[in-house]
Order: sequence, then C-alpha cells, then structure tokens
Amino acid sequence: MSLPEIVLIALILSIDAFAVSIIIGLSLEKSKIWETLLPGIYFGSFQAFMPLIGYFSGIYFIDIIKDFDHWIVLFLLGIIGGKMIMDSIHKKDDKKIKIDPKKVLKMLILAIATSIDALAIGVTFALLKVNILPAVLLIGSFTFFISIIGVRLENKIGLKYKTKAALIGGIVLILLGLKILIEHLR
Repeated sequence: MSLPEIVLIALILSIDAFAVSIIIGLSLEKSKIWETLLPGIYFGSFQAFMPLIGYFSGIYFIDIIKDFDHWIVLFLLGIIGGKMIMDSIHKKDDKKIKIDPKKVLKMLILAIATSIDALAIGVTFALLKVNILPAVLLIGSFTFFISIIGVRLENKIGLKYKTKAALIGGIVLILLGLKILIEHLR
C-alpha cells in the first residue's frame, strides 16, 4: 500500500471524529484551549491504537488466511465503505446533540465508536504487510489535527459537508478494496 493510499485512509478514518468534534464545538459556549485539544487527544489516540490491535490480530492469523487475504481486505473495506455510504444516506440531526469534552466516559465511548473501523483497517494493513508504525502515527496525527479543526469550525462548514464526505469516503474505500483484489488476482 502506497503512502498516498495510507494518507487517503487516514482522511477517511477521521471523518467521524471530525463530525463529532464539530458537535463538541457546538456544545461549548466558548472553547478553551484544553477543551479544543481534548477531542483531538481522545480521537487521535484511539484512531492510532485500534489499527495496532487489528494489525497484530491480523498477523496472528496471516498464515491461515494468506491464500484468500485479498478477499478479506475487499470484504473489510467494503463493509466500512458500505456503512459510510449508508450513514451518509440516512441523515441524522446532529445539531440537537450536546457533548461535553470534560466527561471522560462519554469521550471514551465516542473515541471507541469513531475508531472501530480503524480496527478493521489494522487487519487490512497486516494482510497487505504495511509498515504499521508510520501508518498509525499518520492516522493518529491526522485525526488529532482534524478533530481540533472540527471543534474550532463548529457549525461553519462541517455539518454541511459531513454526509458528502462520508459518501465519497465510502466509495473510495470500496474502490481501494477492488483495486487490491484485482492486483492480487493478476
């Protein structure tokens, strides 16, 4: 997997964290610096940690599944991409939700929820023998910064483009899965 593909995956993985960060920004009357950083720390850390779990799980099973790993990659990317497409079609009114970044349990749950797809990406990375350390650092850093931007942007542009970004991201993940399958079938 090339660096541009990993950067694209980092962007796609950060869409959920970005959307939740916008909601957090809307929930704050006037955000302090630490309130702006908290979502980035939570979401960036989990987006980096979950692919590690997936990667090491994938490595454990790689000998068992090496003959059909490309189909698993297509399946995982297809599931994640399909979910993103479905979420973009079934819009929710995110403006009514209030999230306080000082609530640790709520932030942990949100961090896990927004990074579950990163777990599957980690398995994909293991199957494709991606150098995991630079990949997770890139994903975590990207999510950290995009979350901070989301809190700061609040309602200015984020919610308006969230569904379009999720739709495009879902399509890109499915196409990436198809590309990997075709490369392995040659």
